[in-house]
Amino acid sequence: MEVKKIDKDTENRFNDATKFDVVKKRLSERGVELIDIAELTCELQKQYVPNITVEICLQHVERVVLKREVQHAILTGLELDILAEQGKLTEPLLSMLNNDYGLYGIDEVLALSIVNVYGSIGFTNFGYVDKLKPGIIGRLDEEGKAEGRCNTFLDDIVGAIAAAAASSIAHKYSV
Repeated sequence: MEVKKIDKDTENRFNDATKFDVVKKRLSERGVELIDIAELTCELQKQYVPNITVEICLQHVERVVLKREVQHAILTGLELDILAEQGKLTEPLLSMLNNDYGLYGIDEVLALSIVNVYGSIGFTNFGYVDKLKPGIIGRLDEEGKAEGRCNTFLDDIVGAIAAAAASSIAHKYSV
């Protein structure tokens, strides 16, 4: 099979800012707006940064999503969820994703690549939201089960973006 190289025009057309718009659109198609993630980020940081606002959190969420590595992780995870929903993966992977198999773990590993951009505080925040599933994460988890949607990667991606944004805030506002 011949591997096609990406030409410079295609590469330039899909720069980080362009991919940012694609990522926002794909998240929205899956029921997630960046403001949802900002609200979760605000919950994570309000006890540490008393004057934090959702608007400030949204700025940090956007900064996280503008990063190339983050965009790649988001696009990969969303695509795997969609392919699983469409039944376009082989077994046993198909069943593991559609059932959000607890011992699968690759969804968390992909999400950790997002968190890793912001250091160790992000790991703590991610573990917290992954375990408790607050806000949008809980909704995605419930909807996935109730509506037959595959959100195996999406819920962890959302948690990782919120955790990374919270880390970004902590680095900026810590005393």
